[in-house]
Amino acid sequence: MRRICLTLPTNRPCAATIAAVGAEAAYAAAHFGTEVRLLVLDSCSAAVYAEHAAAVRNLPAAPGVTVHHLDEGRQADFLRRVTEGTGYAEPGLLRELLLPEALSYGACTDRAFLLAAALGCESVHRRDSDSRYQTVDGSPVFPVHQELMSLGERAGDAAAHVTRTALPAEHTGRRVALVGSSFIGAPSVDLGDMPSAAPEIHHEVVGLWAPAHWSPRRKRELARESFLGAGTRPFERDDSLLTLVDPMRVDMCNVSFHGVHERVPLPPARDTIGSDYFLLHLVRHAGLPGVLHNRNIVNYHTTERRTDQGFLAYQRRFAKFLLSMLYFHSLYEAMAGAGDALLDGDGQVRGSTVAALARRSTALDQRENIQRLDTLEAAYHRLGGRYAVFADRLGAEREQLLEEARSDIADFALLTEVWEDLVTAARRTPVTAEPEVSRR
Repeated sequence: MRRICLTLPTNRPCAATIAAVGAEAAYAAAHFGTEVRLLVLDSCSAAVYAEHAAAVRNLPAAPGVTVHHLDEGRQADFLRRVTEGTGYAEPGLLRELLLPEALSYGACTDRAFLLAAALGCESVHRRDSDSRYQTVDGSPVFPVHQELMSLGERAGDAAAHVTRTALPAEHTGRRVALVGSSFIGAPSVDLGDMPSAAPEIHHEVVGLWAPAHWSPRRKRELARESFLGAGTRPFERDDSLLTLVDPMRVDMCNVSFHGVHERVPLPPARDTIGSDYFLLHLVRHAGLPGVLHNRNIVNYHTTERRTDQGFLAYQRRFAKFLLSMLYFHSLYEAMAGAGDALLDGDGQVRGSTVAALARRSTALDQRENIQRLDTLEAAYHRLGGRYAVFADRLGAEREQLLEEARSDIADFALLTEVWEDLVTAARRTPVTAEPEVSRR
């Protein structure tokens, strides 16, 4: 029987989301005859973890679904056994990358990838705690419906399960590595009232994530469409496209992977946003087929970001995201140039090639990033208020931020170099957690 991992990483209260994702797991098992491992990776306080544990216990019985709810202690124990099983000389360093003290969107999903391997799952389907499902006539619109129609299938066969096909003929023999969609609702990057209150500054700031050599016009066009997902149009009927998926059309709250996640991890960058989107670019540049569908999830912003402390923390992550683009755009360009050379004879991604490209990018001149910081600091001073407060902090932390952006890519190169060994070790490592909640 096909076994999949439906995962929900969280660092915030989300009992309602657990219930909703539990319903999606039950749907997958009932409609596709799939064995589902629902994996909740919980980085919350003990009190919130207890609330989540109650939500897990209250999930209705669902044949074919097994729930694994792991706090960070259990995740750390699993990682200790996996990293020591690789024979790598510095297992503690790997654990620091995979479970850092600071927030890391890439690392939490990498843990899900390893746990999915330990659970014998062939694919990983990720959701987020700050989103919810659309409904039609009172029924949830579950993305897993489209994911299980095509993921892992030979593209030529998957063509029978999609609405449209725009895939070059030379790729039809490869397997579908990605099925994903986006979101409607609030923008994925929270810049508050900046877009409406100061549109020119918004264009200038958001344009900083474009390659530096782009024209001002092209950067403005990017700013106009960035972080908006699929807009506002609600779901009416299924529409799906078999293609080389554009990473701009997929969000990590609504994505599934087959194969590729066992060859290359996500960058484990700390205190940043956007690093967990790397595999979307890799899949496209390697010529691996994907399916883009329209079962968009509803995104919303949590209230924590509205506090002074939350605002400053989020803006720092956004600044690091902008700085990371120096390295990621270099990587994307190199991967686009490599094309089929990113794949081995079996059509699987060569992790060693990606690691080498990442390692090479660490030597890039940082003058481009210095200019990004200059522009961002000046723009935020013009905005005033809390933005000006952050601009002052930005000025004081310039050297640290520049070094963190570079070291994040070095960490990614290192993790990629040992990733296949980690996945192999995970496959033979049992998951020890609180007693499973069986839904068979």
